[in-house]
Amino acid sequence: MGKPVMISVSGVRGIVGQGLTPELMLKFSAAAGMFYGKGSVLVGRDSRVTGNMIKHAVFSGLMSVGCDPVDIGICSTPTVEHAVKFSDAVGGIIITASHNPAEWNALKLLNRDGIFLNEEEGRRVKDIIDKDLIEYVMWENIGVSSEKTCVTSAHIKSILSMDIIDVAKIKERKFKVALDCVNGAGSTVMPEILGELGCEIFPINMEPTGDFSHNPEPVPGNLTELCQVVRDNKADIGVAVDPDVDRCAIIDENGNPVGEEYTLVLSEKYVLEKRKGPVVANVSTTRAVDDVAREAGVEVFRTKVGEINVVKKMIAVNASVGGEGNGGLILPDVHLGRDAPMAAAVILSALAESDKTVSELKKEVPLYYMAKNRIEIANANADEILKKIIDMSDESKLDLTDGVKINEENYWIQVRKSNTEPIIRIMAEAATQEKAQSLCDRYIEIIKKFTG
Repeated sequence: MGKPVMISVSGVRGIVGQGLTPELMLKFSAAAGMFYGKGSVLVGRDSRVTGNMIKHAVFSGLMSVGCDPVDIGICSTPTVEHAVKFSDAVGGIIITASHNPAEWNALKLLNRDGIFLNEEEGRRVKDIIDKDLIEYVMWENIGVSSEKTCVTSAHIKSILSMDIIDVAKIKERKFKVALDCVNGAGSTVMPEILGELGCEIFPINMEPTGDFSHNPEPVPGNLTELCQVVRDNKADIGVAVDPDVDRCAIIDENGNPVGEEYTLVLSEKYVLEKRKGPVVANVSTTRAVDDVAREAGVEVFRTKVGEINVVKKMIAVNASVGGEGNGGLILPDVHLGRDAPMAAAVILSALAESDKTVSELKKEVPLYYMAKNRIEIANANADEILKKIIDMSDESKLDLTDGVKINEENYWIQVRKSNTEPIIRIMAEAATQEKAQSLCDRYIEIIKKFTG
């Protein structure tokens, strides 16, 4: 798939053994340590088979510039974010390629507040590498490594202490939950939080081996096994998470995927019933977010794709809720990052308080259909492709916040280059699935013509 490694202000990501090497991981981690300065740096990872090797390279890089790495083991991305926020660490490093296939891995950097580095901070780290500014310390100043446990339990405790989570009512309902952790880090946190909520769990793919049992992205086409588990066990809900557990998708009681967009929408509706405040979502997220916010009488702010962009705007406008339409819910109550365990707890609380089913909750919000496609661009210039699309479009309908988005009354389509892969993403939302896919198909053909 495309280029074997990508180094950007977002971190470093690639295929292990094809560009993503231990040497590169060590160098990148040393640069991160230079950025952080002296102090402890928490290091967590998902369950990928390459994670342990990369962890040792990360530790070497950090220690070589005088930082003290703290191993918090296999755990979810939101758990690492929470742990950094509530520690005296100067930062955190997460070893995960999120929903990418097993051959991929990556490093993601957190600041001392447990928030991903912003673009300016990421550029400073990249400059340290590009300009060869790493300063290795003498032997007597080498950093000291250590381990830390109980970070997952602390994360769960914070979630269940949120005012909007009615733990008692959830326990009363004794929900039957089908759970798919795709053999990722979700197995370290999801059974524990669901158990704390009194749920009966029907688990699949629960071994944190990194041997992903299916394509790890939690989209409907990859969740057929979970849908069947819901039906076979007459479960109230199915919950699927990606390998690093920042994205949550749900299945209704009939074994039908709700769609990852609606994790945010259903959570947003529930949260806004509890408290009013602005909503933040990226420009690729469903219009249903706007409809729910309008009904609640609150404002919606749109950002570029990327968790840090949503988080920055949430801080700026003091948002009540935010997230991305890929199953990523962000609430300021616990930490500012996408959090699948928290999303599951919020959805269960909504079910418990309303005494409704998942399908009934979905009927209460506007329904749109989305198509998501990608096209590999190899050596083609993505910016030139986007400029050509701008030139052929009606300027009055353009939103250039992130790539090119064309807004029509009954649909929208967006074309943008990926932040993490050498691809162009094409997304459309319309009143029917057929319309959404036909829009994507049209623009795929346009891009193919542009690239020859």
